[in-house]
Amino acid sequence: MNKNTADNEAVLRGVLDGWKAAVDKHQPDQAAAHFTDDAIFQGMHPYSVGRPGVAAYYDSQPPGLTAEYRILETRRLSDDLVLGYLNVGFSFTDRPTVNVYLSILLKRIGTGWAIALYQVSKLDQDTTGGNPGSQ
Repeated sequence: MNKNTADNEAVLRGVLDGWKAAVDKHQPDQAAAHFTDDAIFQGMHPYSVGRPGVAAYYDSQPPGLTAEYRILETRRLSDDLVLGYLNVGFSFTDRPTVNVYLSILLKRIGTGWAIALYQVSKLDQDTTGGNPGSQ
């Protein structure tokens, strides 16, 4: 892994670990706090723009939902933009895990980073040969 990839992954993990903690604790407003004010958000429901839509999406999820992610690819598009492609497993207490692919764009905001674009794709099979829970 080269230094740029390691740096990009560190930026992604810095945001995604906080997002994951909020999702796992069913804290929709905390999850939304990891997004920009004008973030484009596409989960498994119709898309929304901005933090209120993100918070409403996570509020609609059942308690007990947890997320495990694995970074598959990352690119630094500019000094202030990091692109990530991930495999994410969303686990529930009462049904099987839902595995998705997540395209995410992080934008530098002041001294930190936030999610500007979140796009989920659900494919019929894992095309990476890996388990989303193995980071």
